[in-house]
Amino acid sequence: MNLNGKRILLTGAAGGIGKELTTLLARRGARLGLVNHSDAAVACLQRQVENQQMDAIVIQADITCADARQRTVQRMRENFGGIDVLINLAGILDFKLFSEVDAATIPRLLQVNLEAPMQLIREILPGMIERGSGQIVNIGSMFGSIGFPGFATYSASKFALRGFSQALRRELANSPITVTYVAPRAVKTPFNPEAVHTMAARGMMHMDEVSWVAARIVKAIEKDRDEVYLGFPESLFARINGILPRLVDRSLKKSLPSLSAFARDASPDSP
Repeated sequence: MNLNGKRILLTGAAGGIGKELTTLLARRGARLGLVNHSDAAVACLQRQVENQQMDAIVIQADITCADARQRTVQRMRENFGGIDVLINLAGILDFKLFSEVDAATIPRLLQVNLEAPMQLIREILPGMIERGSGQIVNIGSMFGSIGFPGFATYSASKFALRGFSQALRRELANSPITVTYVAPRAVKTPFNPEAVHTMAARGMMHMDEVSWVAARIVKAIEKDRDEVYLGFPESLFARINGILPRLVDRSLKKSLPSLSAFARDASPDSP
């Protein structure tokens, strides 16, 4: 896909990956609808658009609300005439042992990470089908293939998003609509709680630079890739886990005491 002139709707646009993606997409000539919820995030996006002179609109919306999703899609129609590419990037994370997770966290995390992307796709898909073109991009996680201690709820949401992406891709196989699923490992952004950064510093997990991850997401979009897993050896572990999960069980079991200690000290991330 040549992104020049493409109308792209990006959720979670003010986050670490989102800001970098916004810049890369704008440089390729894309026309952008940038979505975020908070006042501060929207103000930050507006400054970025003005400073970089982007062909973009900033949309303040809580994508978990049906009315907000409809208004977002309508803004894209009014300003650009429609949507060629939807990038579902917005998400939240909770790093805690599941026995200590707040009950209210579970539906909220599933709503943001899974239901909202599905509902937004449902909102824009008929237009893509009618027009005869379009690409849906769901940003998942390596934890959507590897159930990781301390991330049970987050893993559940990303496993489900991966399964949904696969099923939708197969459903649209005879159409010109493509579905891309991208699974990064941990990324060096404030999205991850401090405990995760500390674990990475101690060699317990790997983290990638934002610019590297964003560039590979753009490449996956341009190449119309089905599934992309970012980072080695995690990309290999994801495939092993699908075939021989007991090997991964044994590997993670050795790290469980340390992981549990970090998870108990961690605070949940906010949307």
